Amino acid sequence: MTSSNGPSAAASAVPGAGASAATDRDALPDRVWTLPNALSVVRLLGVPLFLWLLLGPQADGWAVLVLALSGFTDWADGKLARMLGQSSRLGTLLDPAADRLYIVATLIAFVLRDVVPLWVVAVLVGRELVLGLMLLVLRVHGYPPLQVHYVGKAATFILLYAFPLLLLADGEGPLAAVVAPVAWALTIWGSALYLLAGVLYVVQVAGLLRADRAAGGAAP
Repeated sequence: MTSSNGPSAAASAVPGAGASAATDRDALPDRVWTLPNALSVVRLLGVPLFLWLLLGPQADGWAVLVLALSGFTDWADGKLARMLGQSSRLGTLLDPAADRLYIVATLIAFVLRDVVPLWVVAVLVGRELVLGLMLLVLRVHGYPPLQVHYVGKAATFILLYAFPLLLLADGEGPLAAVVAPVAWALTIWGSALYLLAGVLYVVQVAGLLRADRAAGGAAP
């Protein structure tokens, strides 16, 4: 249960990114039919195609192209939202959802094809499960999902560059030998930042809940 002051009052009492993220999201208009949102939907529709290309015909070149187009639309929807003044609450949900689905889909395909060891997938998917639990906690207490931390954006950017290189490194020949160290360096660095972003998200949620309890105790 949230306090009588409500989530916005508790959020204003929390210093740091968690409170400002919730406030910024609430301030956005509740739009659906916008060009940036359409691009985000196209990115989401590309996830099953991307997964099929990796697991069905194993057309790695086409899969990398789909991933590259996803990265372009990721940049374009944010750019257009700012240029056209079409930022929306839905857009702040669709964008990170598409990123996470691409990451999870890639990890599943990589494990099935023995491109990466199982522990890498277990760590990153475990992080997603924890964040899913945090979203449920926020909903129970009346808060919207927090905006993505810049560390999480950087981690996603690195991982989406690392994945195509891992496919190249999985082959044979001099190119694979050259690409492999770079691919694994980006994977390790991106995974570390991805986990750090998850920890920061949990800390932000905990801060909101502490402020919520404090506001409830101070209310007459």
